Amino acid sequence: MTKLYIDADACPVKSEAERVATRHRVPMLVVSNGGLRPSQNPLVENVIVPEGPDIADMWIADRAGPGDVVITGDIPLAAKCVEAGARVLKHNGEALTAANIGNVLATRDLMADLRAADPFRQGGGRGFTKADRSRFLDALERELRMAKKP
Repeated sequence: MTKLYIDADACPVKSEAERVATRHRVPMLVVSNGGLRPSQNPLVENVIVPEGPDIADMWIADRAGPGDVVITGDIPLAAKCVEAGARVLKHNGEALTAANIGNVLATRDLMADLRAADPFRQGGGRGFTKADRSRFLDALERELRMAKKP
């Protein structure tokens, strides 16, 4: 059975994901180390993991597999989930697949090295927009339909 896993810390699209999961009647697991308001939706389960680096990521990576969809902005977690056969989306709707995850990981590592080498190159990136939210909704709809196919 298809499940939707949300890496919930700093996820700007939880409510959108819940709407799509409810429409498809797919269980949604919202994984964090606390501090989130629980949903009253019976399809949504809040999973609270112990505090610590990457504990929520490890919990998701240990469970997600073929037929599941994972929402995360964490590229190493995405790589593990793709390797396990899950479908993965970033918050802006970008699909992470076996075909592109290597390049995405390499770019992430390069940018981390550049930021470390240049103290003036910190932060950055553009903000989350309405267009990103719309792309995410379209992408999640598509990924859940594909994940539910036998």
